[in-house]
Parts: sequence; C-alpha cells; structure tokens
Amino acid sequence: MIDRQFTRIQTKLPGPKSAEVFATKAKYVAAPLETYAPFIVKHAKGAVIEDLDGNRFLDFSGGWGCLAVGQRNERVVAALKDQIDAYLHTDFTAVPYAPFIELAQVLCEHTAIDGPKKAAFFNSGAEAVENAVKIARAYTKRKAVLVFENAFHGRTLLAMTMTHKAKPYKYGFGPFATDVYRLPYPYEYRKSITAKEIEQSLLSLVDPSEVAVMVVEPVIGEGGFLVPPAWFLPAMRQLADKYGFVLALDEVQSGIGRTGKFFAFEHFDMQPDLICVAKSLGSGLPLSGVVGKAQIMDAPVASGIGGTYAGNPLACRAALEVIRAIDEDDLLAEATRVGNRIKDHFHRLAEKYDVIGDVRGLGAMVGMELVTDRVTKEPAKELTSKIATAAMYNGAIFPTAGLQGNVLRVLVSLVISDEQIDEGLRILESAFESALG
Repeated sequence: MIDRQFTRIQTKLPGPKSAEVFATKAKYVAAPLETYAPFIVKHAKGAVIEDLDGNRFLDFSGGWGCLAVGQRNERVVAALKDQIDAYLHTDFTAVPYAPFIELAQVLCEHTAIDGPKKAAFFNSGAEAVENAVKIARAYTKRKAVLVFENAFHGRTLLAMTMTHKAKPYKYGFGPFATDVYRLPYPYEYRKSITAKEIEQSLLSLVDPSEVAVMVVEPVIGEGGFLVPPAWFLPAMRQLADKYGFVLALDEVQSGIGRTGKFFAFEHFDMQPDLICVAKSLGSGLPLSGVVGKAQIMDAPVASGIGGTYAGNPLACRAALEVIRAIDEDDLLAEATRVGNRIKDHFHRLAEKYDVIGDVRGLGAMVGMELVTDRVTKEPAKELTSKIATAAMYNGAIFPTAGLQGNVLRVLVSLVISDEQIDEGLRILESAFESALG
C-alpha cells in the first residue's frame, strides 16, 4: 500500500462525472484533440489536481511545463483579478498598455546577454520560434534555417518543419517549408559526435552564406530531455560567428527558471543572439516572446511582427508576477532542490530496474530513458507508456517524451514539496512493479 497524503483514487477512471463530460467531448470536440489524462479537472493548487469525481493527483507534467510557480499562484491570481477590473484587450499595436512594456523591461533585465536588449511578445511557443526566424531573416537578409535532430519547435508550418518527430506532429500535413536543414545532435547516451562533424554536416547541406539562423534547444525537450555536453553550445556560438548567422535558442520549455538558472544557456559558457520563451512565462496563459540583441530585434520593418492578441495584458500581468515569484521566492534554488530530489529517486529506481538506461536533466527538467536492454539500448516505448499509464491511474501524472516515446519526463511545478515528490515517486515505483510483474 502507498502511504498517501496528497493523492486519492476513490473511483475507477474516468469517474462517472468525468465520463459524462468525455461523452460530450466525443460528440463535439475534434477527434485529433486526444487527451492524456483519463479525467476532467475540477480544482487545482500548487502541484495537486482534483477531478470532478474527487480523485486527486500529483501533477509532474506542470501543465506541460507551463506552471513553474504552481497552479493558481497567489501572486498571479491577484494580478489577474486586478487586471480584469481595469481592461481586457486593445491590441498593443493599436492602443498600447504599460504591462507589455514593463514585462519587456523586466525580461530584458533578466536576460544574460551583453549589451542593449529588446523583447517582443506573441501567443505560443511556435509563434515565438517563427518570429525569431523572421527577425533573423530580416537582420541577415538570408533565408536558410538550421535545426537539429530530436528538435521540437511547434506545430505551425515552419515550426512543424523544424520539428524532427514525424508522427503525430507532421504526419499527413505536408508539403513542408523550404530551406530548413537538420544537423546531427550530440545525444550522448546513444552516439558521440564532435563540433567538427556538425560543421561538416552543415557544409554538406547548405552554403553557410545563405544561413540566416540556427535554432537549437539548450536542453532538448519533447525530443527526450537531452542535455548537451559542455562544448556544444559554445561551439555553435563559434559557428554562428564564423559564418555570420544568428544563433537563436528555443527556451520555450527550458527557460524561466526550469533548470535552476533563469535560462538554461546560463549553465554553459556562451551567449545567444535571440531567445524564444513561452510556457512558464505566462503561468498557463497564452504568452510567448522573443528577447535578444537590440540591433537584431529591431531589424524587421514597422508592423512586420505582431498579432491581435500578442502579449495581451492579462498574460503580461501574470508573467510579471511569475518573474517576481522566481526572484523573491528563490525558485531558482527550488528548481535545483526539486531536480536533485527527483534525480536521486530516479537513480535509485535505475539501480533496481535495468530497463532504465539513462537518467539525465538540468534542475527540475529531469528525464529517464527506458530500454529493453542496456547493451543494445533498444527503446522500450510500450513499457514506458504502460508505466506512465499505471502511475496516472494510481494518482501521479508523468508525461513521456522522445522520438521513440521511451522517456519519462518531469516538468513539475517548482513549488512542489519534498513530501509530494516522495509520494509521487512511490506511485511511480509501484507502476514499475506493476508493469514489470
């Protein structure tokens, strides 16, 4: 029996109230919008979710990485209520408002890039990535885009092209955007590669004088929670400088405190030109942005970037409180604490179960890769899904990742307590025991 303080499973899943809502979903919601959890949320706080039937879960997905400061953070909720009483929308480029400008200032002040910086805001991570490419193309007057194996950059046409995994993200949606070239990535658990080999691959794919931008995740997210070796990002900075293209980092999942630094690139000895942000920035509200060197950010013509809802005032107010919480509640240290505690649990599980081939991560961005055999490293996709499902039905939500779907990942809120971590990992261990017989 699992000692439970925070979780509770008192009905089969879905429970009767959730099942009724799912029946309506099947009738009216487009089928491709498949849901991961077998229940409908009613209430949530911090890292705990309660469904319509009174079942309670520990959420290690953190709203797919959006909830660094937790569900219904008090600072964020208070700011949203205050903003609702003032105004909801104008379109910043029609009638400007102060929260957009204040957030740009605060974000620039938190961005460890030397020299003048500027920011622009959008709605989603994919929009941030596409706008970073547009900005880089405007600045360089070039067209080609470099991306990497295992990358995930979004679901719009260009971002989908830049994404590596074919199914479900690209399946049936071609033709794709042109002038996108994929480079090998140093996936240390599976293969070794050098900076020279990456450069040779670049030269074999495209004339570097045509490259506008290289876009890379400092920690690969959806593609498997891959932490690069220390040489990688500095070497990519050197490539960008050598051939005159922009280096843009996709920190949609790794940024805003997730790894124990405000941005993940701060773990490495380098600085990018542009950074794409989203997810935890808005605490679940639709908000993304690009922040970077002012001369590059200013390159597009007037009105060349923007959007009707881009940087809406509610989301900007939420983001300001997220950054204040990170600063004043010492959440960077909490990210390190959370990540270390989870990694300790994962390493203990790896000693017990040889299906765990690798444990990796930075801060609270932690994953474990499951294999059928530690020698062949054959991906254990079905087992990974089975374990994640067993954990979910027992009260703990652990999402999966990787091109082969064989990585269990953690994007939990940084406000989770040690006791909640321990209970969630007891549930995960029980799932391993159940799945492995």
